Parts: sequence; structure tokens; C-alpha cells
Amino acid sequence: MPNFNIATWLTLLRIALIPFLIIFFYLPWPSARMVCAFIFVLASFTDWLDGYLARRLGQMTAFGAFLDPVADKLIVAAALVLLVQNDPEPGLAIASVIIIGREITIASLREWMAEIGQRSKVKVSWLGKAKTTMQMASITMLLFAVDLWTEILRPIGYLFLYMAAILTLWSMINYLRAAWPALMESR
Repeated sequence: MPNFNIATWLTLLRIALIPFLIIFFYLPWPSARMVCAFIFVLASFTDWLDGYLARRLGQMTAFGAFLDPVADKLIVAAALVLLVQNDPEPGLAIASVIIIGREITIASLREWMAEIGQRSKVKVSWLGKAKTTMQMASITMLLFAVDLWTEILRPIGYLFLYMAAILTLWSMINYLRAAWPALMESR
């Protein structure tokens, strides 16, 4: 049974917020999208807080290390799918596919590198953290922009999402370059 400390509970909360994100996105209530954006901000905050608390309180666990990136990817993918469904612009769809595709690629790469004992070559970098921050900011703005301050937030949200997609590609290239020697070995 995994150790359910405060950091793990915060990560589980992030996953539990996903159905609420979806429900509020589709509610025909004037402030529903603002609540949806608030849910996403809360989830983004728990992403920072759970890592901080796990390190600060010495409560880092293998289960938490596994679950944290899964929770991040689930909430980001859910939000991007909702946004693309709501506004099927090609730029939004392409940026979303880049972000979701990169997450699948890097998760698979990390799993494979761990299998061959070289996981440390693809550990999280500052670039990955910058990418995550830019994603969270852009998605929050785009969720708010659906109902509120559309003329201001939507273009900024799109710009930030495009920047997140560029950082996403850049970080993916860095991870693949670090793993390239292992990928090219014949087995």
C-alpha cells in the first residue's frame, strides 16, 4: 500500500479535480468558465505545493514520484481537449497536439530509459519546468478568456500557448538528444 502523505493527497486532489473541470466547462451558467479556470489554477498550485511539501517534509515516495507527473499530464490534456473542442482553431489544435504528443513521447522515453538503467539521463530539467509554467499560464488565460476579458486574454493566452509549444519541442529535443546514444545501441 502506498504511503499517503500530504503531498500524495494533494496530487490525488489534482486528479480528482479533473471531472469538476469538465463539468464546469459545460455548465450553462454565466460564471462556470471562471470557476473552471479557478479549478485549473488550484490544480496548478497543488502541482507546485505537493513537490515543495514532499521535499520540505522529507516525504518523497516512489508512488508520489510516479503519480505527480501523471496528474500533471492528465489535467493539462483534459484542459487542452476542452479548449480545442470549444475553439477549433488550427493553431490551438496544433499547439495542443504538440504538447500532448511530447508528454506521451517523453513519458515513454523515461520508462524505457528506466528499464535499461539510464533514467537519470532524462530527468526533469529547468526547461521542462519553464514549459510547464508557460502551459499552466496559457491554459489559465484561455479558460478565463472564454467568458471574461476575451479581447485581452485570448491573444495573450494563444501567444503563451505557442511559446509553451516551442519550449515543449525544445525540451523534447534535449531529452531525445540525451537518450540518443542509448536509443542507437543494438540489442
